[in-house]
Amino acid sequence: MNKLLFFSLLFITSSVCGQENYEIQVYGAQTQQKSSTIFELHSNYTFDGERQEIKGVRPTYHALHETIEITHGITDNFELGFYLFMNYLPGYGFNVIGTHLRPRIMAPAKWKLPVGLSLSAEIGYQSAHYSAETWSIELRPIIDKQWEKLYISLNPTLGVQLKGIEESSAPAFAPNIKANYAFFKNGAIGAEYYGDLGPLNAFEKGPQQSQAIFATFDLLNNTHWELNTGAGFGLTDATDGFVFKVLVGRRIYWNKEKK
Repeated sequence: MNKLLFFSLLFITSSVCGQENYEIQVYGAQTQQKSSTIFELHSNYTFDGERQEIKGVRPTYHALHETIEITHGITDNFELGFYLFMNYLPGYGFNVIGTHLRPRIMAPAKWKLPVGLSLSAEIGYQSAHYSAETWSIELRPIIDKQWEKLYISLNPTLGVQLKGIEESSAPAFAPNIKANYAFFKNGAIGAEYYGDLGPLNAFEKGPQQSQAIFATFDLLNNTHWELNTGAGFGLTDATDGFVFKVLVGRRIYWNKEKK
């Protein structure tokens, strides 16, 4: 039954997929364990992307995006994350383009909810040469559920532009979905969907929306290492055509008694 549900959801998402290409990830609800830190490197390469500058924003064709993310667990249900965004683009070279700060709080276990639930709020800056939104806030509710081998996570994200190339009158709706199935003892195969439908008060027309689907692999059952990798395909004219991503993370437990 779980396998049937998994493949049904995989089919649905493949027929419908953006956050920017620095941190291509669908979040799980679990926050980082108290007194521990995870160091992550998000890497992705755009094989087929935008070839021209648009309103001063540099193209994505053959761009290498590198993001360092450091997240520390402060309490049993609260974490704080920091991002450093970097970009290498032929003809423009290597550049550090911005930083973000991300607090996240999770519903306490004592609530005994039937799903995992947390809320992330990300704020920061990116260079106008690489993003149409230079200062922004992202509000990301996270709802997930683990069955025996099937895992699903929903991130109905809202992006609020504080400053950018053009004025924005309403938050943008950017839903993300993840579904995977543990076909192996320590690995899962699945799909991730990334969409950006535009402002809540006036969604973009289909070709102008960002829609991408990734086929992914996740490392499971490892308390020290994290691995998520995948190949992504754009489904609209406004989306990069083909992107390959790798996320590698290493957890450090400062209080080894609580590992």
